[in-house]
Amino acid sequence: MIIAIDGPSGAGKSTLGKMLAKKLGLLYLDTGAMYRAVAFAVLEKGESCSDALKASEIARDSQIELTGEPENLRIKLNGVDISTEIRSKEIAQAASVVSTNSEVRKILVKHQQELGKYGGGVLEGRDIGTVVFPDADIKFFLTAKPEERAGRRYKEDQLRGSALTFEETLEEINQRDKRDVTREDSPLSIAEGAIVIDTSGMTLEEILELMLQKIDDAKPTAVQG
Repeated sequence: MIIAIDGPSGAGKSTLGKMLAKKLGLLYLDTGAMYRAVAFAVLEKGESCSDALKASEIARDSQIELTGEPENLRIKLNGVDISTEIRSKEIAQAASVVSTNSEVRKILVKHQQELGKYGGGVLEGRDIGTVVFPDADIKFFLTAKPEERAGRRYKEDQLRGSALTFEETLEEINQRDKRDVTREDSPLSIAEGAIVIDTSGMTLEEILELMLQKIDDAKPTAVQG
């Protein structure tokens, strides 16, 4: 079974993707981490993420691996574990720029398809149900009000020692949303047949229970397909 989870930043895709994969015993693929890995590689080489040609060349030459259990996913770049490094604010912003690069997206989408087609899995990102796996067995689109998504991201960043205020975090969320929905290649959108869940005001346990129920309801259709 392949389960696609799409949605804007801060909607809970990563946390719920991991919970769902663990619950169902499936592979978990954080596609956003792959874009962060490319951004890290570009910056490590002293190049600009805005340089489309350089970024695509580096993405093509980079070996990105995702290993481990959902709750302890490790990301390796050319054999080196960069799981901690790619979670910085600088890399997050750089990844947002890299993700608008059409050639980089083609390279990573192909890689994601290869990873997901062997044994299925839970894949989360912004174009899983529309581009990477449009024929996924189950497609979710998670969303929430910008203020709530910013609040979640603000709390996460505070734990990492970030000095950003809530207002600055909200502005970053809004800017990321604008880039995601207006980019020319694979803009963020709701995939055909996707189950839309507004997570505003819901606990993780409530959302997970709802997703599991939706998966259970769709199983006969998924099997027939």
